[in-house]
Amino acid sequence: MKNQYEVIVIGAGQAGLSISYLLKQKGIDHVVFEKKRISDSWRSYRWDTFCLVTPNWQCNLPGYSYTGNDPYGFMVKDEIVDFLEGYAASFDPPVKEGVEVLAVSREPLTDSFTVLTNEGIYTASQVVVCIGNFHSAPLPKLAEKFPTYIAHVHSAHYKNPESLPAGDVLVVGTGQSGAQIAEDLHLAGRNVHLCVGKAPRCARLYRGKDVVEWLDMMQYYDIPVDKHPEGENVRDKTNHYVTGRDGGREIDLRKFALEGMKLYGVLNDVSDSELVFAPNLKEHLDYADKVSENIKKRIDQYILDNQIEAPTVPTYVPVWEPASEVTSVLLENTNITSIVWCIGFGMDYSWLKLPVLNERGHPVHQRGVTAVDGLYFLGLTWQNTWGSARFSGVGKDAEYLLESIEKNLPATVSALDSTDA
Repeated sequence: MKNQYEVIVIGAGQAGLSISYLLKQKGIDHVVFEKKRISDSWRSYRWDTFCLVTPNWQCNLPGYSYTGNDPYGFMVKDEIVDFLEGYAASFDPPVKEGVEVLAVSREPLTDSFTVLTNEGIYTASQVVVCIGNFHSAPLPKLAEKFPTYIAHVHSAHYKNPESLPAGDVLVVGTGQSGAQIAEDLHLAGRNVHLCVGKAPRCARLYRGKDVVEWLDMMQYYDIPVDKHPEGENVRDKTNHYVTGRDGGREIDLRKFALEGMKLYGVLNDVSDSELVFAPNLKEHLDYADKVSENIKKRIDQYILDNQIEAPTVPTYVPVWEPASEVTSVLLENTNITSIVWCIGFGMDYSWLKLPVLNERGHPVHQRGVTAVDGLYFLGLTWQNTWGSARFSGVGKDAEYLLESIEKNLPATVSALDSTDA
């Protein structure tokens, strides 16, 4: 079995497939190792009603774009998987499924990379790591303080309301996953208790267009991280909550409260079956609204500056305000039987035995290019732009990395490539 390649790609999601397409177009010898199967994270770690929050027209990978009949709609989970399977079928990438990478190191004498896998050792001149930021879904230590009758599930493993025990559900966290899962449970008729974090929100439609379309016109998605007002700190920011469900709509937690959902501030502690919340519910609701309104103001200014005809809309008015801050609740006074923890994911690059991680274990790179010659990352959150980890921007980052990969090819390989062209 062949064990030496010019390039080894690790991961076969949208990032790994994108770089594989470009490498194959250039005739560059490579292999793609996938721990499970193509697009496995979309298959295994999304709930049943999951859908994109970006419209289908933004789904553009190298050599492949969305061609369905609903460009302004939002693909659901199974459609996303079909989209990526269709992409793979369109160019037959050299993917080896079921191959787990256990370690990547570099041979000092040959300058080649050694890739240890569950199927043996492989070597390559260059390596592209395409496994994103989200590698583990741990429950917090706080979960251990709850009574044993409470069922716990991380958002990565939540599937549907029926998969949880009968009774009320406590949802902890209001990023995209938390807000959407709370809505999923709410629409199914479950009584939901929601711990509201400091996550921003945005409108779905505004002045006649989807907000994503306005921001695209404003070239917001082209802003590189080094030109962003928050710089690299933007990589740690929580995504705005909104949904593409049922054709797309905004999520307003205040509306949920009017409909009976119980809202609290951040869950700080559990003591003797008493839930202890921070008194910051109003602060977090107001912050989310402020971010949404600021986005609208920027759109308003863009419309004005470019003399665009667009309908006006009424000024947003909060539909609900908390009468007071609830700072504690006794579990025995509720019917809570399960908790969905929507608290983010862990990152694990410990298998990467090279000096390319910071003190937090996060990749250090410039647009995916590391200080170790020939080692790259692709598909990271805000690797270069807002779309770097999404269907809208990963292809552009892949094209950028291809230039570096080609420059690092041995002269004989480059000559062969130019001859074939």
